[in-house]
Amino acid sequence: MHKDLLRLMRAEQSVRRHLAVTLAAATLAGLLVLVQAELLAGVLSGRFTLAALGVLALVVGLRALLGWSQGVFAGRTATGVKSALRERLLGRLQEMGPARLAGHRSGELVTLAGRGLDRLDPYLTGYLPAMAVAGVVPLAVLIRLFAADLASAVIVLVTLPLIPIFGALVGMHTKATTERQFHALARLGGHFLDVVRGLPTLRAFGRARYQATVIEQVADAHRGATMRTLRVAFLSSLVLELCASLSLALVAVPIGLRLLGGNLDLTTALLVLLLAPEAYLPLRMMGTRFHASMEGVAAADAAFAVLDKAVLDKAVLDEAVLDEEVKPASAPARTERGEGPPEIRLENVTVRYPGREDAALEDVSLVIAPGERVALVGESGGGKSTLLHLLLGFVSPASGRVLVGGRPPDTPDELAFVPQRPHLFAASVADNIRLGAPGATLAEVRQAAKAAHADAFVEALPGGYDTPVGERGANFSAGQRQRIALARAFCRPGATVLLLDEPTARLDGRSEAAVVEATAALAEGRTAVIVAHRPAMIDLADRVIRIHAGRVLSDTRRDATTVAGSGDDVREIR
Repeated sequence: MHKDLLRLMRAEQSVRRHLAVTLAAATLAGLLVLVQAELLAGVLSGRFTLAALGVLALVVGLRALLGWSQGVFAGRTATGVKSALRERLLGRLQEMGPARLAGHRSGELVTLAGRGLDRLDPYLTGYLPAMAVAGVVPLAVLIRLFAADLASAVIVLVTLPLIPIFGALVGMHTKATTERQFHALARLGGHFLDVVRGLPTLRAFGRARYQATVIEQVADAHRGATMRTLRVAFLSSLVLELCASLSLALVAVPIGLRLLGGNLDLTTALLVLLLAPEAYLPLRMMGTRFHASMEGVAAADAAFAVLDKAVLDKAVLDEAVLDEEVKPASAPARTERGEGPPEIRLENVTVRYPGREDAALEDVSLVIAPGERVALVGESGGGKSTLLHLLLGFVSPASGRVLVGGRPPDTPDELAFVPQRPHLFAASVADNIRLGAPGATLAEVRQAAKAAHADAFVEALPGGYDTPVGERGANFSAGQRQRIALARAFCRPGATVLLLDEPTARLDGRSEAAVVEATAALAEGRTAVIVAHRPAMIDLADRVIRIHAGRVLSDTRRDATTVAGSGDDVREIR
């Protein structure tokens, strides 16, 4: 049994209960085979009267009822396990944040959480019950055969291990083949989603036809992997069936000869002939269902690999900052909730992304006063967005510490974030605006849209605030999407920290002016950190900090020429 899935099932009480009923029903149905064979052999040989047929019908009906119960509770087990695993997977991905998620292709994660985990059904509803039956029924059949006919029991005892041996040999090859097939499926899903998202850019640069060829090649690789998996599955079934058929022949031929010679009574011969196949059948079924469930096992391995990697990354980060947390530090200004905008403090912060040698931020120390508006400037890749991700809690520092109001940045209710490329969901305009405040009324949504200069175009839509938004805001322009993102921030009046990541990028002059005006109103009474390239956004700031290659080059207040810098890199930018 998959050890990680076993731990998951033990942790979920409802799953544990349903699984116990499933395995018990499967085992009892298997053991009733002995009673059924005993009754049938007695009736056919004349040992029992025809009245025994009623008992036989009752046994068959009971087996059918147990089989139905097994199917029902196995389905509930599968649903519970998949739901619990998806919940853990999505929760872990949420904890990882956008920075660490950048190491995973979104299409592959979607395939894993969707179709991949759905393929666990054959494992949970087929293989696990078959494994329980295979562990009990062959042993019970062997004991009954030893009591009925020693020679036949010895033959079954010698030939029975051949099935699991051949099944294991074929299964190892099947596992590797199925894993390759699942990885090909994940690669196909990931690449296809990436191409669909970037289709406008591909068409603009004339690369759409080339990507169609790439998708065709990836699809051919997936098709080839699938056919190899099916070929191995059919061959494995052939091996198991052939082995079981030869073993049954070794039992049946001596039984027939001894019956003709008068050395064996009819009742015993019929009982052996009826029970012998039941000794091999559970092992054959276990092997067959194992092969059918391998794609689900590969998906489970991939899901637990993501979970384990996330836990490992968190443990490494926690260990890296442990020493920094226990060191005495100067007491920062601490503000409680409701007391106004907080102070933001970075103390010797270094951030390193996994797989990269250079630090994204290196030994950065900053103090942003309560209510101050700071603009971060510098070339792309200098570390500006990383600093915002620190404040959002998306990444953790390798050393140093980050404090917002005297606390680590773990209170998202106090933050309002407007990214450079806001994501709009396939919901109504009102639901997209109230994303950070699900309890907001329609009047509050309208007020937020008005403050963000989004009310005019929203009210002009056919359904107004109830108009469905296309996936990723496909129905809106870049300026309209940006104003809806600003409306989200206005819809969170309790937020005391405002973080903006180049909100006017890719906007025309008219849209930029509307966004700048709305941003100025939004920043009132809040501590604001703005990543900006455009002069209009920089003019909103009380202070300008230039960041280059992960270091602070200069720190200038707009009302003075005094500069507070970092080490020898201090320069004046005005």
